[in-house]
Amino acid sequence: MGQRRHSTQETRDGLPDGMRRAVEAFEEHLGAERNRSANTVRAYVGDVVALLDHAVRMGCAGPSDVDLTVLRSWLARVRTAGAARTTLARRAAAARTFSTWAYRSGLVPQDVGQRLASPKPHRDLPQVLRADQTVGLIDATAAPAEDETGRATRLRDRLVLELLYATGIRVAELCGLDLDDVDRGRRVVRVLGKGAKERSVPYGVPAEEALDAWLCDGRPVLAGTGAPRALLLGTKGGRLHPTLVRRLVAEYSRAAGLPHTTPHGLRHAAATHLLEGGADLRSVQELLGHSSLSSTQIYTHVSIERLRAAYRQAHPRA
Repeated sequence: MGQRRHSTQETRDGLPDGMRRAVEAFEEHLGAERNRSANTVRAYVGDVVALLDHAVRMGCAGPSDVDLTVLRSWLARVRTAGAARTTLARRAAAARTFSTWAYRSGLVPQDVGQRLASPKPHRDLPQVLRADQTVGLIDATAAPAEDETGRATRLRDRLVLELLYATGIRVAELCGLDLDDVDRGRRVVRVLGKGAKERSVPYGVPAEEALDAWLCDGRPVLAGTGAPRALLLGTKGGRLHPTLVRRLVAEYSRAAGLPHTTPHGLRHAAATHLLEGGADLRSVQELLGHSSLSSTQIYTHVSIERLRAAYRQAHPRA
């Protein structure tokens, strides 16, 4: 990963002055004006740097020289290199976003990116744990610990799994929770999602019990002097990091004898089980913090596929 960033920076530094300044302004636009996440900004800027480098190789001297032929040539080169449909779709989206911004900023005479077609990304249906498998995953945290710190960590881990499954929030949203974000009276958590959009998500009794155990018997053990207001802490008293959450979810899934599971897998499970239990699609969209209903609709396909599998297995005329 570090090598890729270094290579992108070298390419960026080698662009003509006008293109390099355009990249800098575009990067600032994504972060400050559109409030995109750091990962999204990094990905889009990397794609635009690659596009402009290709444009230079085709004889372009500045952003105004980048036309539809250059855009199509760049995507064809990416496709020939064996890029997946999802990668092609993302790079086309980056090119269109840059083109629209450059046109509105007066850097190019027309928004050629809007005429750029791209393949729709193929979306595999996510593998979803059954409800009993999810319970088994959470119960894996009940294994005995050797010392006080170990017991506190187990209580934290149980709360992590309970909240991920109960709320369907993203791992970054979970790690970003502060103590003040939990309304125990109403049993809801206040979540700051993508695009700095805030939403309130309910959680159930098992998560409340795990929360109570963590706050009473776990967090005080890990919280040193000057501990942050973070709800979840690491063993050194700092805010819990998403990387550690991914690791512990994978470890507990192995301990429970389950397929490899991720925090996002628990998000999938939460959404699927809500729909299977009768929740409407709009409510699930709001709970997950999806800006578009199309992002939520994939879970209806998951539910239908599970129903078909049960039908094929059980019906004598299947």
